[in-house]
Amino acid sequence: MTSRTINPKVDEFLSKADKWREEFEKLRHIVLDCELTEEFKWMHPCYTFEKKNIVLIHGFKEYCALLFHKGALLQDTHGILIQQTENVQAARQIRFTNVQEIVKMETVLKAYINEAVEVEKSGLEVKVKKTTELKVPEEFQNKCDEMPDLKTAFEALTPGRQKGYIRYFSEPKQSKTRDSRVEKYVQQILNGKGLNDCTCGQSQKPPNCDGSHKHIT
Repeated sequence: MTSRTINPKVDEFLSKADKWREEFEKLRHIVLDCELTEEFKWMHPCYTFEKKNIVLIHGFKEYCALLFHKGALLQDTHGILIQQTENVQAARQIRFTNVQEIVKMETVLKAYINEAVEVEKSGLEVKVKKTTELKVPEEFQNKCDEMPDLKTAFEALTPGRQKGYIRYFSEPKQSKTRDSRVEKYVQQILNGKGLNDCTCGQSQKPPNCDGSHKHIT
């Protein structure tokens, strides 16, 4: 890795990781060998090609993963891509439980990453099925058109979280109020949080907010 490719926000993320740090660092090295641009989106290392999202590194309790934003379009010749839930339409994961798995799969991972770049170059798009019967308010649709990353982040949310936002944004009768609500929650959506999710980390009932932030001094 060269200084040109390293994003300081990812350095900070790795320094604070109390789990999967070694695995994250190995995945980072592999992705950067594929000459992608390192960014920090949705609170995780994200790698792009000509400003288009290709892969993201993230971790969960039981595993860490390399997430391909258009994984549904990859051939998956090794049968290793995982659809996180039935409602996730475009993204696919490759999961790991230790760094040794990542090391053994390095060549395969690079091949998948390079294929994902070729998919992006080709302009192919995943044909997304309708996930909700609710009408998206014009104010939110305009914001998504203005900010493609917001659209991507919103589509990555569970259907329940999507519906929660749509209902909340649609409630006010005045466009000005609807627009204000959209603006207020843009960053929360980009962070991968639902309308009622905890954002302070103090909740005793995660992922929901229980008001614990009110007691922070």
